[in-house]
Amino acid sequence: MVGEPLSGCVMVITADRRKRELASALERRGALVRHAPALSTIPHLDDARLIEDTRALIASPPDIVVATTGIGFRGWIEAADAAGLAEDLLDAIKDARFIARGPKARGAIQQAGLEADWVAESETSAELRDYLLAEGVDGLRVAVQHHGNGSDGLDEAFEAAGAEVQSLLVYGWGRPLQPDLHDEWIDQAASGGVDAVIFTSAPGAESWLATARERGVLEGAAARAASGDLVIAAVGPVTAAPLHEAGLVVRFPDRWRLGALVRLLVQDFTESAVGIPTPDGPLVMRATSAVLDGRVLPLTPTGLEILRALAHAKGNVLTREQLAGVLPGAQAGAHAVEAAINRLRENSGAPMLVRTVVKRGYALAVSAA
Repeated sequence: MVGEPLSGCVMVITADRRKRELASALERRGALVRHAPALSTIPHLDDARLIEDTRALIASPPDIVVATTGIGFRGWIEAADAAGLAEDLLDAIKDARFIARGPKARGAIQQAGLEADWVAESETSAELRDYLLAEGVDGLRVAVQHHGNGSDGLDEAFEAAGAEVQSLLVYGWGRPLQPDLHDEWIDQAASGGVDAVIFTSAPGAESWLATARERGVLEGAAARAASGDLVIAAVGPVTAAPLHEAGLVVRFPDRWRLGALVRLLVQDFTESAVGIPTPDGPLVMRATSAVLDGRVLPLTPTGLEILRALAHAKGNVLTREQLAGVLPGAQAGAHAVEAAINRLRENSGAPMLVRTVVKRGYALAVSAA
């Protein structure tokens, strides 16, 4: 079997951050990637409030620094550098205990020449919060670098336990920069034009769900996901949670990494799309293409729909009248069906893929299992 495991798959990435890295990994495996971010990332590099909070931190150094995301921690250092405060900031926090919400945050801490004292294995704010509360923060000054909109409950929990908290919001979420594109690919996910929708943040998932509800297509997407025609994939359980709550079947890897997510998608589309056995190799129908023995067939839209109908019949005969219903226009008679079948055979490069059953119609050439 030739080709890549994701050949012919249309995959929509809903993320704004790291979308190129994820897209590149999927495209190398044959996927057709579409970018339709559900949210935009709003950097705060010129945010006067962030600089003001950073100056306050330098003036009164923290006992504990909580880094919730790698990109956020790096963005904070970059913002301080742009304001001429990076050296003062690093000097002020060098003796603090660093608590990281996962390895990406730890990596950003290390890139700044510092060391993390503890890393949350589950990569959740809840685990991080519980760890510090168990350790005790009463009377300590705690700096918390937030991710997304900052509503993770850490500030309130630490303040209630007696800490003095300095909150630092480095980036936030905004509306999609291309709302029409966002809407279009949600509609396509529900109507059958997409094989997979990929989420890397819970806020992004919530935004996608809200739009799907507004447009009245959430039930359609949920039905396709339940049938296996649409894969809803999330980078981890936190991102998957709002999708689960909305009734969608969601897949996510054991390890919260983009690489693990890509491997999961490859596994799903390799194992679940076994294909229909034919003399020319397995035939797999994707949302907008057909893949024969790993090769994406160069079919016309009409040819694709005819082949989809024949594949659905799994070797049973479809009459010319039944196939005529697939063709566009009012003149879809027997001759039009015959011409479309001939084009399908020619374009597919597999003339024996569709059998002519004399006086009955046509059928997909299915091999014995």
